[in-house]
Amino acid sequence: MNDTSTAADLILHNGRVTTLDRSNPTATAVAIRDGKFVRVGGEADVMSLAGSATQVIDLKGRGVLPGLIDNHLHIIRGGLNFNMELRWDGVRSLADAMEMLKRQIAVTPPPQWVRVVGGFTEHQFAEKRLPTLEEINAIAPDTPVFLLHLYDRALLNAAALRQIGYTKDTPEPPGGEIVRDARGVPVGLLLAKPNAGILYATLAKGPTLPFEYQVNSTRHFMRDLNRLGVTGAIDAGGGFQNYPDDYAVIRRLDEDRQLTIRLAYNLFTQKPKGEKEDFLNWVKTSTYKQGNDYFRHNGAGEMLVFSAADFEDFRQPRPDMSAEMERELEDVVRILATNRWPWRLHATYDETISRALNAFERVARDIPLDGLHWFIDHAETVSDRSMDRIAALGGGIAVQHRMAYQGEYFVERYGHRAAERTPPIRRMLEMGVPVGAGQQHIHFEYAEPSLPIGFAVSLFTFVIVLLLIYRERLVGKQPALT
Repeated sequence: MNDTSTAADLILHNGRVTTLDRSNPTATAVAIRDGKFVRVGGEADVMSLAGSATQVIDLKGRGVLPGLIDNHLHIIRGGLNFNMELRWDGVRSLADAMEMLKRQIAVTPPPQWVRVVGGFTEHQFAEKRLPTLEEINAIAPDTPVFLLHLYDRALLNAAALRQIGYTKDTPEPPGGEIVRDARGVPVGLLLAKPNAGILYATLAKGPTLPFEYQVNSTRHFMRDLNRLGVTGAIDAGGGFQNYPDDYAVIRRLDEDRQLTIRLAYNLFTQKPKGEKEDFLNWVKTSTYKQGNDYFRHNGAGEMLVFSAADFEDFRQPRPDMSAEMERELEDVVRILATNRWPWRLHATYDETISRALNAFERVARDIPLDGLHWFIDHAETVSDRSMDRIAALGGGIAVQHRMAYQGEYFVERYGHRAAERTPPIRRMLEMGVPVGAGQQHIHFEYAEPSLPIGFAVSLFTFVIVLLLIYRERLVGKQPALT
């Protein structure tokens, strides 16, 4: 029997353990001490670490996988409102979705809204359409309803429009549209063209939960992710998520040791034309990797400068970035590289990625980027040439399964041939570019980064399979899933 200084805290044995270690791919038992694996192997070897206080669990032949590590979630922002949301993930018919909406309306007290914030697409419904405003207003004449469909549109009923105050005198937002009737009165449809700012700005006008309710909401969000096997994530920041104010809830949970997901957070710039000032301030007040194993600073992004944001609404033409993009991006990346902060950059299209790489290469001539774990987020149409440049600079790519939700729109605009390599995951791997996988939750769908982009093989495999299945359907090589 081991003494307390060498004994394991927890032993799992008599199982089938998938290690993801090529030199030792399978085992039957593992021992854990102070939250870390201290031995992985056979029964006799691992059981020798048992002590009087060791918790021993007989797996009875069941399989064990590492927890999923997601490279792109919005836990900090999404958790604040999770308890207020109705989810349509996986609902197969619009009729069922509307019945769920009706039940939620019946139990939602004023002044709260009913919110369906992503996680669905019209193509998942048997009816192949979204609800009409007339249908929503019929079941919710008095309770505000906000439905966010991906990053392309939001539906608001008349009660929500009244509460928000959109009228015929409300000016059109930059990069978006408030759809109006013949008299100029808003009808309740908001479009991203292609900037999703109007969608976020409208959602931000809704009621918020009191602080203690936000704590509870965030705990429920994490538990739901745990239910799906997610135990680690990189938080990609987000619009209308201000640092440090909107991090108070997650800090409380960390202090109270109530985090159930290991979270590495990136800092997302706050306002257009103020990006350089944001990062100059943050490198003075924050240190890369500050924190602990459950809550740790992870660098900058996914928004570094607003002039580089190419929103991924495939219903709209690809946006051209402004002439100031490279200069503004270079200024920020120079600050980050000087202070040895990693970064991530949201970039959907190769045209944006290639211009971003121009800025990165200029910085690299003066400041070595060796060891800085930076990467491009999304990269749906990244070219071989850009992947060569990313690899040469020591960067990586973080992919998500956005095409599973928007692939039909992509095919309509760019064709089946382009969809066959969007995103070109197999080519990324062939070229030796470090690749990680994530889910872009919560506006698309659910799911201690050990590699720069939180690479988790089990999640990575799932996302690749999902993307390949949808790609086959989109290019007509197999029938639609049923």
